[in-house]
Amino acid sequence: MLSVLAVTDESGAIIRPELLAAALPVHRQLRPMLPEDSATYAQTMARVFAGGARMWVAVDSGGAVLGVALWRIYENTYQGLRLYLDDLVTDAACRSQGVGKCLLDACAAEARARDCRFFALDSGTWRTQAHKLYLREGFEISSFHFTRALPPLRG
Repeated sequence: MLSVLAVTDESGAIIRPELLAAALPVHRQLRPMLPEDSATYAQTMARVFAGGARMWVAVDSGGAVLGVALWRIYENTYQGLRLYLDDLVTDAACRSQGVGKCLLDACAAEARARDCRFFALDSGTWRTQAHKLYLREGFEISSFHFTRALPPLRG
């Protein structure tokens, strides 16, 4: 049985630091550029949370973190109020067992509760297994997402 637990509160404060630390190895499976040590990870994530992101984790009956969802709600000009899913990752050892769907369902329920008109996410072109989940769960490929790396400012 899976449970979805909040790591942050409504303001973005970390309310379950032990869950944040337990989320690190799972989160790094999607984002290997995240810090390896839990103290630096917590500092990094605190900045992300201050920018509006919230984190939930899916845990099994023993309390092990099996999945991570990092999401935020904001308004834009083309969709209005929406829940945007920054990161969704399931531990590689547990994929295709309902963890991702559980977190997607929790995010969709949150979006509806907050009167969001859309639930959106981006996914790397190489993540074909994740795309199967998103398409099965009713997401549509609605646009291309373009990025450009910028050189650091000299200082």
